Amino acid sequence: MNRRNFLRNASISGAGIAAAATGISCNSTNTKEKETNSTSMPITRTLNAPVAICTWGFTDANETAGKALDAGMNALDAAIKGVAVEEEDIRNTTVGKGGAPDRNGTVSLDASVMDSNGNCGAVVCVENITNVAALAKVVMLETPHVMLAGEGAEELAYKHGFKADELLTPSSAAAYKEWLKTSEYKPLINIENHDTIGMLCMDKDGDIAGACTTSGLSYKMKGRVGDSPIIGAGLFIDNEVGGAAGTGLGEEIIKTVGSFLIVELMRQGKTPQEACEEAINRIVTKHNSVEDFQVAYIAINKKGETGSYCIHPGFAMMEYRNSKNSRIETKSHLKT
Repeated sequence: MNRRNFLRNASISGAGIAAAATGISCNSTNTKEKETNSTSMPITRTLNAPVAICTWGFTDANETAGKALDAGMNALDAAIKGVAVEEEDIRNTTVGKGGAPDRNGTVSLDASVMDSNGNCGAVVCVENITNVAALAKVVMLETPHVMLAGEGAEELAYKHGFKADELLTPSSAAAYKEWLKTSEYKPLINIENHDTIGMLCMDKDGDIAGACTTSGLSYKMKGRVGDSPIIGAGLFIDNEVGGAAGTGLGEEIIKTVGSFLIVELMRQGKTPQEACEEAINRIVTKHNSVEDFQVAYIAINKKGETGSYCIHPGFAMMEYRNSKNSRIETKSHLKT
């Protein structure tokens, strides 16, 4: 039973009857057909689509998504296609196969996706599947749930044709053995250990969707989950407003529900850049010092405008627009 059928069957005797009694239609309306959004504000249609942006300097991933958008792919599938490049790149020690293991030597992956209709899916603590962003989409479409964990997520993956894969590569295993010599546990996020690719796409119709995928903190405690699979923290989309994604120390992003905050700030009229800066300020003001961790955000609004901001220098955002893929160095709260 897919998600649509489940929700229809579960609600037919309740919500459907209530809607009929009040004269409210149960049929959804495509946002592109509306003249106003839920707050009666005019919807701005972009003249700049398609656009793809992602965290960090993941050039190939962002270009893959951008070219898919140019070819007519929808925003969600383009984002998933883009992040899969890093999930499958064993040279990337913070995403997908080849990611750094936890303190017990096991690689586990987390991911989330969110589409332009507000649907979302996520997986956490997945140990044997490489393309977890694609698996998060399966959770979204084929189950009545938003998030599945561990063995349950893997069982769903195998049911839908995913193949089991060994995520611990020889190089990541060697690095783990070297780490065991000191077993120093410092959950720091910096330009060498950035942990996440978050990607936001706007397709030719002006619809926005996103994906976020990671192997999490290197040598994390077993079972640790960061912000990446948490809707509203590592990723959030409202197709009437825009979208945002975060990277860095996930615990800090979760505490301020960073991506949701950015979208709400854009709803209030802030530009993507202003919203990202305010979200970072919310984190900074809660700490006496932010010297020991990094957080960065990217955002896009319905006009196709983008923004990014971070705590420490060194973060960059990729932006694909008009068939050009550009690296954009991000302004930071701290200057050195």
